[in-house]
Amino acid sequence: MGQKVNPIAFRTAAHKQWKSRWFAERKEFGNLLNEDLMIRDMVREKLKDAAVADIVIERYAQRARVSVYTARPGVVIGRKGEGIDKLREELSAKTGKEIYVEIKEVRNPDANAQLVAENIALQLERRVAFRRAMKRALQLAMDMGALGIRVQACGRLGGAELARVEHYMVGKVPLQTLRADVQYGFAEANTMAGKVGVKCWICQKPESAAPAPSKEKSYAPYA
Repeated sequence: MGQKVNPIAFRTAAHKQWKSRWFAERKEFGNLLNEDLMIRDMVREKLKDAAVADIVIERYAQRARVSVYTARPGVVIGRKGEGIDKLREELSAKTGKEIYVEIKEVRNPDANAQLVAENIALQLERRVAFRRAMKRALQLAMDMGALGIRVQACGRLGGAELARVEHYMVGKVPLQTLRADVQYGFAEANTMAGKVGVKCWICQKPESAAPAPSKEKSYAPYA
């Protein structure tokens, strides 16, 4: 079952929250879903150097709020808010709706599954040894207080002729325990030998699963 069920969708009803928070009738649902996919692709393309961990979209009538979780908020905001203003204008022009962009900082990027997977993929593109990149990610995540981490890479690792799967795990990562706070991340590395897929599972401590709102640094959208 662990190979056939999406780790995020498997926990959405019990533990995780929806990444698109809105309701629509059947005739409008398809258009809004495609618009959400377009917004996410556009934000990730514009902010590909900003270490974007997650994108949450909320809708209110003809308005939408896009919350971007990033480890580098300064890159997104830009000088005097120019970056966030330009992103908001481009999204509004593309969708034809009023868009608010909110930036939220990821405190521990080394303990975020999506950012860890993207970091490993980036190192593979730079021809870093895959074992070194994966084992370093394990050590950093455990140093940040994670209960366990598992990373997996699949493809022509090290430029080999035959593709294979390599995975390493430290600590405990219960993939079928819904009570456990398990994060999942996936990234692809475009190496000289072809694409290499990287998956990451990180089990967080219960107290770190839901941080207090007062401790979360949030950047309000510009009017």
